[in-house]
Amino acid sequence: MINPEYYPLVRMVIFLVAMMAFVGLNALVLVYAERKIAGHVQRRPGPFHVGWHGLLQPLADAGKLMAKQLLTPWSSDKLLFWAAPLLSFLPVILLFLPIPFGETLYGLNVNLGVVLILAFSGLNVLALCLAGWASNNKYGLLGAARAVAQSVAYEIPLLISVLTVALMSGSLDLHAITVQQGAWPWQWYGVLNPLAFFIYFISILGETNRAPFDLPEGESELTAGFHTEYSGMGFGMFFLSEYANMVVVCCVASILFLGGYQGPIESGWWWFLLKVYALLFIIIWMRWTFPRVRFDQLLNINWRWLTPLALLNLVGTVIVLRLAG
Repeated sequence: MINPEYYPLVRMVIFLVAMMAFVGLNALVLVYAERKIAGHVQRRPGPFHVGWHGLLQPLADAGKLMAKQLLTPWSSDKLLFWAAPLLSFLPVILLFLPIPFGETLYGLNVNLGVVLILAFSGLNVLALCLAGWASNNKYGLLGAARAVAQSVAYEIPLLISVLTVALMSGSLDLHAITVQQGAWPWQWYGVLNPLAFFIYFISILGETNRAPFDLPEGESELTAGFHTEYSGMGFGMFFLSEYANMVVVCCVASILFLGGYQGPIESGWWWFLLKVYALLFIIIWMRWTFPRVRFDQLLNINWRWLTPLALLNLVGTVIVLRLAG
């Protein structure tokens, strides 16, 4: 018999194990979706022969990654070289803990869930910096420098847009923010404050290094950027981390701007996943639609447009809230 005092700990452990399984399964789903969406956007079928309509292609990709030899560059800092992919992947699992997938479907009930996610998500840029620096490779180092500059820049408008929602809801509790929005689209903060939603969405593209903002790993310029020297599951850890981070930022977007698990017909976890995967579809669609920008253009978009717009939106939100009492 388990002591009732340990119920929260047991719940958290079970949730973390479930999230690790979810991250692995989600990576397979998104790899298939990425290939198929790319194929249809560019008028080609995508994977078609490995299984029915290429359904087994993600399993073949996973097997290839796990079977590849792990190579360590002779001139690299070996400890930091292998610590980087672990530092990139492991904190991502913790980001799922405060996310309410349903009314009672969460790992950790904390009233500062937004702060917890923002704090742990910042470790990923440290991992990318270590990966590029420890590789002792010029392309890896340039990719790491780009990753740090890009992440620091786009965190500012992202944080301001999140702060806007916190002011509107009066809370940093993800469950409370979800409940306050209601079930209908016109009650969602993304409809009430579309500029904050737009700024947040553009910022997460920069934070997750997704095209057209994938400058840290620009193949045409840097081979593969910060993970140029990684093979096998060393690269696989960065791969899993990228897709897991995409899911986390889309989960947070769903909660902050789209009502989370609430829906017009019987709220539940299916509404939450529907909104999350709709946002993921848009992110993948944008990758195969827009060309990669130059690095100076990437920073100009942030410092000249997103950050000033985010500040103006924050001030306007405060004024409206004050006038509305």
